[in-house]
Amino acid sequence: MYKDLDPILHSQLRLAIISLLISNEEVDFNHVKEITNATSGNISIQIKKLQEAGYIEVVKSFKKNYQNTSLQITKKGKKAFEEYVESLKLYIRPEK
Repeated sequence: MYKDLDPILHSQLRLAIISLLISNEEVDFNHVKEITNATSGNISIQIKKLQEAGYIEVVKSFKKNYQNTSLQITKKGKKAFEEYVESLKLYIRPEK
């Protein structure tokens, strides 16, 4: 039986951001921009959606007198990602 896919994670850019955070404790905004080649505005919108869902935390600080935005995945975000991957596996190999 197929499970519904999490609509928050089923966006290519949001999934890319969460995937980066699964393998890294913390990722800064510029790294996300570099890896995804997305625009700053689009990344900001997707970060906001992930934050509103409780999947990530946004940490604002200063590095060398410049504002720095870092992202960290939450426990809820990790769980949502794991469930998303398990749901995808059912699409690849459906139960008989």
